[in-house]
Amino acid sequence: MLLNLTGTITPWILGTLIILLLLALAVVFKSWREMKRSPYFFMRLQAEKRLQTYSFASLGLLAACVLFSFYALRPPVDNTPLVAVLTNAKPVSDEVVALTKPDSIGVEFVAETAVSSQTVSTTGNEPLFLTDADSLVQAALTLPEEFNRFEPRVELKEETELGAISFSTKIDDEYQAVDPTNIFAVGSYTVYATFSYDGMADGMSWAWVWRHDGEVVDGGNEHWEYGNDGPGYIYYNPEDGFRAGEYTLEVWVNGELFTRSNMRMTGSALSSGN
Repeated sequence: MLLNLTGTITPWILGTLIILLLLALAVVFKSWREMKRSPYFFMRLQAEKRLQTYSFASLGLLAACVLFSFYALRPPVDNTPLVAVLTNAKPVSDEVVALTKPDSIGVEFVAETAVSSQTVSTTGNEPLFLTDADSLVQAALTLPEEFNRFEPRVELKEETELGAISFSTKIDDEYQAVDPTNIFAVGSYTVYATFSYDGMADGMSWAWVWRHDGEVVDGGNEHWEYGNDGPGYIYYNPEDGFRAGEYTLEVWVNGELFTRSNMRMTGSALSSGN
């Protein structure tokens, strides 16, 4: 606890109060002796008044010292938010209920301008439709070869569509994001990326790619086995924790980019709650 006083004015204030208390007690003792030993009534009366005055002053200073010491020497309160650490990333499956059971406390976000999310939709042979300012960058993205290992067994449909991605540290029983945001604190915890899908078909090839400041850091590729429509999610918990910077998630279907969104990691590191 004493280490918390280093580099502050707390010791000086507390020391000053103690010195004033000792001086007041010295005057009280001197006045008491004069009141007892003085042979003259007038001098005893003055000593008695000083005794009363400095006695009250001493009590006030003593109370101030005790209260200030209690406040200054109290242990620091740990306000670090805790989060549950889960496993790697996967889409909606029969095991999702088990994954949503553990307790997980949300991250306290650092106030900052949110990173905008981007959505890409495509139908058949139509060109990509890009919704925001970084369209040139987005159009130039290619699916990394390590996440393009499966040949689709089913062609894309005209109605195939993936919704916008929402990021959060928790999802509810309906696989919807709880308190979604694009701003997080760096640290070790799980981020869920939820989205809706429609017009999908089992046998399509799909992939998810995580990038950190443009560099691929994680991803996966498999045949779709989750039905035609519904809610879906991908979750990510890097072994070394999230680093400061911008993370991007891309979701591809049959080699075409369908949805993409960014989140920013900033602020102080958090520790795991497990």
